[in-house]
Amino acid sequence: MVSVNLQNNTVYLSGRTENVQSASLKSEQKTENREVVTLPSFKAGGATSAVNVRTQLNTKEEKSKYKDLSEALDGKYRRKLEYALKSGILLKNDSDDKSSVLDNLHKILKEERDPGLNNISLLKECLDIIQNPYVITQTCEDIPAEYKKPVIGLMTNLSEDMNEILEANAYLDNMHTGTCPTASIEFDLATKQPAEFFRIVEGLTSPKNEAYKIIDMDALSDKTLDAVWLLQKFKTPHASIGFEKAVVLLKPDENAIVRARIQNNHRDKGERSMIDVLMQSTMMQLGSQQTYDSITDKREPNAWTEEDGGLIDFEKTYVESIMENKNTTSVIYQKVDENGKLAGYEKDFATIKKELMDTLAMGHNIIIGYTWPDPDNDNRLSGHEITIVGTKTGKNGETIFICQDSDDDVDKPIEMSESFLLPAIHHAGLPEEIASRDFQYEDSWKYGIDEYQEYRKSQM
Repeated sequence: MVSVNLQNNTVYLSGRTENVQSASLKSEQKTENREVVTLPSFKAGGATSAVNVRTQLNTKEEKSKYKDLSEALDGKYRRKLEYALKSGILLKNDSDDKSSVLDNLHKILKEERDPGLNNISLLKECLDIIQNPYVITQTCEDIPAEYKKPVIGLMTNLSEDMNEILEANAYLDNMHTGTCPTASIEFDLATKQPAEFFRIVEGLTSPKNEAYKIIDMDALSDKTLDAVWLLQKFKTPHASIGFEKAVVLLKPDENAIVRARIQNNHRDKGERSMIDVLMQSTMMQLGSQQTYDSITDKREPNAWTEEDGGLIDFEKTYVESIMENKNTTSVIYQKVDENGKLAGYEKDFATIKKELMDTLAMGHNIIIGYTWPDPDNDNRLSGHEITIVGTKTGKNGETIFICQDSDDDVDKPIEMSESFLLPAIHHAGLPEEIASRDFQYEDSWKYGIDEYQEYRKSQM
C-alpha cells in the first residue's frame, strides 16, 4: 500500500476496490439454484417507522445533549440549532435505529471523527442543511495548489511521466462532477428522513467512514431471489436477515476522504461540503458496482452503460431504493433513437403531469432526469437530474414546478413551467402504485435482466 502525506493527514493509495467488504459483512456471490428473473421491479413498502415530532426537550438526556451542542457553537449557529428544535426537525427519530437528529448531532460533536475532519465544522454543516437543504450541491471543489502534487500522485499512481502529470493537472482544473443523481437523493433523504440522513452522516464521518443500513428485500423486488440478484449484480456488500431483510454496507470510495479532508479547511462558497462529498461518493459506489473514484469523478462502464460518468436511470433508482428503503420505479417518458436524439414520447403530457401531481400529493419528492439537445454534439440529448418538490399556479393558470437543482449555484428552489419541463422529462422516480398504472414503457434495467437470462441459459 502506497501512502502520500496530505498536510499532516495520511492519504492511502491502494487502487480501486472492486469488492468492498467489511470483516463482519460479506457480499454474497452464489448464483446457482436460482429461478430465472422475469420482471424484478424496485418496490418497497415505504418508510413505516413511527416518527417522533416534537419541539420541546422533555428528558434530562435531551436537555444535556442540547446544552452540549449549544455551548460548542457561536451565536449564528446557536440560532440555527434553535431553529432545528422549533421546526420539529431536531427531535425527529425517523432513523433505522430510532435515534433522533439530536442524538446523531451529539455523536458528531462528542465522538471521534475521521482524523482529517473537524467535529465543529461538521456540526455546522449539519445545521446549514437543516436550516436550508438547498445548500446541498454537486459543484466540484477545487484542489488548492499545496495539495496538487499528492492528489495527482493518487491519480497517476505516483507516475513520474510529465505528460501524465500535466494531463492530470489539467483535468483537475477543469473538472465538473456528474453526481447530480446522488446529490438529488441526498437532498431527498435530508428533507424526508432527516434522522436517518444524519445517522448515515455520523457513520461516514467516523474513523471507519462507513454506515450500515437495514433494507426490506421488497424495496428492490417483490421476489426475494430477484432482490438478492440485484444486490449481487451491483456488488453491494450485504448480509441477508432471513428472507425479508438485508443489512447493507454504505461506504464511500477510498479517495472520497481525500476530498472531504481538503474541504475541511479549504471549502469555497458554493462548493460541496464534507457531507456532500462523502454522501455522494457513497451513493455513486452503490450505483456503479463499487467502481467510483472521487478524485476523477469517474466510474467503470458496466452491463447497462458504456459511460464512465454519472449514473443512468436504472442505477439511480437502485441507489434511491437502497438509501430510502421505499417503493420507487423508474418510469421512462422519452423515446430516444440510436443516434441519441429525441424520437417521441411513451405517454402524453397530460398523463405525465397527472402522475407527477399524484406523486406530490402523496407527500413524495420526485427525482427526474430531464434532457435538451446539445448543439455542440450534433443535437444529441444531454441530461441532468433535479428534484421536484412542489407546484404552484402561474399568472396564466399554468402549473409551475418548484425544483431543487444541485448544479445551479443557487441555494434556493427554482421554478420551471409545465410547458418547458414536461416535454423535457426523460425519466421520473415514481411510487410503484402510480408507476404500475401503465406498464407500456421500457426501463433500462431490462438489459440487465436479459443478460441474466443469457447467463442462466449458458448454465443449463
